[in-house]
Amino acid sequence: MRIVKLTPRIEKWLTARRARQDDKAHSIAAEIVADVRKRGDAALFAWTNKLDHFNLARKGVWSSKKEIRSAVRHANPAFLNAIKRAAKNVRSVAEKQLPRPWSFESEPGVRISQRVSPIESIGCYIPGGHFSLVSTLIMTAVPAQVAGVSRIIAVCPGPNPQLLAVAGLLGIAEIARIGGAQAIAALAYGTNSIPRVDKIFGPGNKYVTAAKQFVSGDCAIDLPAGPTEAIVLAAEGNARWIAADLLAQAEHAKDAASFFVTTSRSLAREVQREIKWQLGELPFGMARVSTELAGAILVADSLDQACEFVNRFAPEHLSLNADKLLRKINSVGTVFIGPWGAQPLGDYATGSNHVLPTGGWARMRGGLSAADFVKCISVQTIERKGFLRLADTVEILAESEGLMAHRNAVRVRR
Repeated sequence: MRIVKLTPRIEKWLTARRARQDDKAHSIAAEIVADVRKRGDAALFAWTNKLDHFNLARKGVWSSKKEIRSAVRHANPAFLNAIKRAAKNVRSVAEKQLPRPWSFESEPGVRISQRVSPIESIGCYIPGGHFSLVSTLIMTAVPAQVAGVSRIIAVCPGPNPQLLAVAGLLGIAEIARIGGAQAIAALAYGTNSIPRVDKIFGPGNKYVTAAKQFVSGDCAIDLPAGPTEAIVLAAEGNARWIAADLLAQAEHAKDAASFFVTTSRSLAREVQREIKWQLGELPFGMARVSTELAGAILVADSLDQACEFVNRFAPEHLSLNADKLLRKINSVGTVFIGPWGAQPLGDYATGSNHVLPTGGWARMRGGLSAADFVKCISVQTIERKGFLRLADTVEILAESEGLMAHRNAVRVRR
């Protein structure tokens, strides 16, 4: 991982590179989404065969209940216990996040209340590849269950036995063996094999993220949660631990972006040496590629400059060595405080959700929560005395906007 001075030119180059990668993914995802929307299963099966080398016609779209039961039965007990503990913590946090019904009088005779209703059907996108990300099923399905969603459909390219075991533990019965932009399109528009859902959740690669943005006009999505981004910001600290956190996120994909931002050149060199050493100890994987292609060690002139960069870049993950800098941070998916805050703890088991905004979207919103799985419906109950108290106000405002039918709807009731 190279060391560079953090300058406006370097920052501009980093953000422009992220935008260029998104543009290329958008053109490919657009073709796939349009094809699946037009041709349904024929396109879904063809793209799955082409991109994932999986024959849905021969092997079937859905994992069977028998497969799911068998996966639970043969799973390692330690693995099942780890899943139960992680799910328990995610459930506890989701219960805190869930919006509550309320009711109050804004004026005498005018009662405003809030109903909280679950979304009826959702799709959970679970990244696959060499390993199915079992933690993502927990992070999407458990908050949905807390919210009361009645139908939860999971999709994953080549779900492995571990994922099926998690589904069995959580009571998720519908798991389709599809992935990529084609899976997003199938969930958004429906095919003969895949039912249309009301909202799609879950992270994915840049093609999945682009597809989610394309379908968002027809099917709700949670947030753009694409290739992993991580920043560790520290002027001092344990170089070995810092390097380990950076590599943990870097191993997700070749375009996973991990950055160490510091004001100390000596610490920058220590972390650089640690990254090289730890890469040599780890099995060959994506971290070796992404640290060269997408990562960097950035040396800032001051902590203020470093924090300003973080807020403009708006990363998915941020680690701070101490909480004194937290007040200067306002755009990030999730923050880990202190040297013991290893980022993988949040990826799996703290209870905080790991579906987080990427690509700068943390400037506009935070990570996934139970609130994303419900609809907050406002109810307005107006009595005669409430009507009379507000009638003059509404008539004046309606006249000011030239909306005379609005005024009339009030006037005829007097």
